[in-house]
Amino acid sequence: MKYFIVAGEKSGDMHAGNLCLELAKLQPNSEMMGWGGEKMEAAGVNILKNYRELAFMGFWEVIKNLSTILGFFKLAKKQIRYFNPDVVILVDYAGFNLKLAKWAKKEGFKVVYYIAPKAWAWRASRAETIKKYVDLLLVIFPFEKAFFEKYGINTRFVGNPLFDEIAKFQANPKFREENGLANKRIVALLPGSRKQEIENMLGLMSNLTKEYSDIQWVVAGISSFDMDFYTVNGGDFKVIYDQTYDLLSIADAAVVTSGTATLETALFNVPQVVVYKTSNFSYQIAKRLVKIKYISLVNLVAQKEVVRELIQEEYSLENTKKELEKLLFDNKIRDNQLMEYRRITETLGTSKASANAALEILKL
Repeated sequence: MKYFIVAGEKSGDMHAGNLCLELAKLQPNSEMMGWGGEKMEAAGVNILKNYRELAFMGFWEVIKNLSTILGFFKLAKKQIRYFNPDVVILVDYAGFNLKLAKWAKKEGFKVVYYIAPKAWAWRASRAETIKKYVDLLLVIFPFEKAFFEKYGINTRFVGNPLFDEIAKFQANPKFREENGLANKRIVALLPGSRKQEIENMLGLMSNLTKEYSDIQWVVAGISSFDMDFYTVNGGDFKVIYDQTYDLLSIADAAVVTSGTATLETALFNVPQVVVYKTSNFSYQIAKRLVKIKYISLVNLVAQKEVVRELIQEEYSLENTKKELEKLLFDNKIRDNQLMEYRRITETLGTSKASANAALEILKL
């Protein structure tokens, strides 16, 4: 079997990598080619374009880079035609991948979508697109199955792949010592994984670190960005590269940019404040389109406010300090958040999502 896989973000690369490992176990002679990163490459995928080149965020950013993005579509189509896969597997990254699904289906390829577009949050019309152009939709949240099946979509709930990744993790007992971390309470700062995202979030996080001398602040760094990129705004913090799970395993609290990292932080039982800021143009459009009350995965799974979300203007130094202090110094608030985390874990259930997804693809 031949698979062409497209993942456009760091988390997508991680989940696609685990999926490809499982496909390789089931079919050792399968050929895999696609767009992604290090995790997919380690799983045996021939990477034709790195996801870091695809990191355009927000409406305005996409408009500014439209000619580049259209060039990416043209290249992807050419590569898929040349490889002629049995299945095209699209992982998250809805703005790009749904358009690719439409083209691939019309070209006669079988199309699998893994980690569904959030049509239940905004642009429900995407569900109609999925119905037309996707042969199999693999979802990772229990409530998604019922939503997409209403549209007549062939949907399978396979479990949440974060459990797979965290289950593989083994904490480094010398992490604190090797990174020269002080014997203080540790607050993890997770500004994101994409350049625009980090630029939007890290300035305020840097200012936050100037406020307390009795806390060890640690930024979860991504190795594709150098130290100057993280320290351009000053601040009193360490940057530790590519060891986010080790950091979360010892953190007392965290300030986390909305995304997959919010759920990872919850699964590590770290109390958190969720923050997010984008360009005003993108925010004004999103505010009018998004139909959900919350943006963080933690609150969406719980279907109530478990973690405080500070979005756009609310993401201020004063507000972030206030919410973080509650988690550090108010045991009742802290314990309540941790109790809700346990309920979320029960809701998601433990699973082997990557193995389940691979089996469903083989059935198709």
